[in-house]
Amino acid sequence: MSATAAPDEAVVAAVLAAADAIVDDFGHHRTEAYFAGFAEDATFVFHTADRRLESRAEYEALWAQWEREDGFRVHACRSSDQRVQLLGDTAIFTHSVDSRIELGGSVDEVTERETIVFALRDGRWIAVHEHLSPRG
Repeated sequence: MSATAAPDEAVVAAVLAAADAIVDDFGHHRTEAYFAGFAEDATFVFHTADRRLESRAEYEALWAQWEREDGFRVHACRSSDQRVQLLGDTAIFTHSVDSRIELGGSVDEVTERETIVFALRDGRWIAVHEHLSPRG
């Protein structure tokens, strides 16, 4: 693809569908479906965690700890300002995220920016890295 060529609309749509599924599953606290959107070897960088998470299993264990110790629950999630950048079999999805999160019995609005890197594996766009930062 040349620098001036338009991105393949079908590929962008497929990446957006994968991202939308992750956001929707997160927003409805569908844990199993949410984690299925990530590769087993995915890595995660969250401003709320003290270290990089080196695998989906590590993130799943942290999520379960949040639920058990903090009463963690996602009540809603909305994505806006979406952008997809294509780099061959890799796609970078960036967006703004507005979520309603419950911790310790209190539900709060959380505003963040997120980058999810997708890789095309076995004909499917799957998330291989997620980076989450606070938004203003």
